[in-house]
Amino acid sequence: MTYLQELFASRELLSNLVMREVKGKYRRTFFGQVWSLINPLATMLIYTIVFSLIFKARIEVGHPSGLNIYPVWLMCGLLPWLFFTRVVNHGLSSITSNASLVKKVYFPRMNLPFAVTGSTGYTWLIEMGLLSFIILLCGGMVLPWLPLILVFMVLLALFATGIAMALAIFTVHFRDTSHFMSIALQMWMYLTPIVYPLSLVKDAAVTHGQWIYNLFRLNPMEHFVNVFRYLMYDNTWPDIYDVLWCIGWAVLSFVLGFIIFRRGEKRLVVLL
Repeated sequence: MTYLQELFASRELLSNLVMREVKGKYRRTFFGQVWSLINPLATMLIYTIVFSLIFKARIEVGHPSGLNIYPVWLMCGLLPWLFFTRVVNHGLSSITSNASLVKKVYFPRMNLPFAVTGSTGYTWLIEMGLLSFIILLCGGMVLPWLPLILVFMVLLALFATGIAMALAIFTVHFRDTSHFMSIALQMWMYLTPIVYPLSLVKDAAVTHGQWIYNLFRLNPMEHFVNVFRYLMYDNTWPDIYDVLWCIGWAVLSFVLGFIIFRRGEKRLVVLL
């Protein structure tokens, strides 16, 4: 039986792991899964006060949606980013946090980071569904774009899972990986146009040189954020340049992550 066949055969195990993650995340808390909505809303409120009211960040009016609401614009980029960081942060520790299970019984260990993606994706679907409802209330026409939004949610999940798989192996060898990644993700966020519009980077490029903008566009998450804003905030087709970059980064990340994990998986029992 090949490894892919083993993964497919263990799909029931994966389903159980996902349900365990979902149920265990907010176990014994008063608000339960409502926290999955409270956290991004609180983050949105803070960023709106700081960047929209204090720093006066100005966004372009959605075309052709006509939306001009900073909190909605912010959430269209913030929710994909939060999903990405949750998958990476929890996925990189998915092996070490389940060390006893890994050492006791054999199963395709790749199910562990997959379970993180599945449980986080469950929460993300709820968040994106609520955001879509809010956009409808604000006058946006997001419903025709929902199938395409789901496609790019899958692509972002592949991109994030690939990174999580590679980092899960690195974490087994080097336990400080999580601390380095927490710093890296903070820097990465502010290098991605989530709380500020891309037009600010274009303005800086005019003053300091086009290389700033060209370098900025190498950021994979910049393309994913752009696509989600095109679909949800502007209600229009995304730029083909962003689409191709998203597909390319998703495939590259997942394939490399799969290879790294598959090679490192063989020595996990010895290293844990």
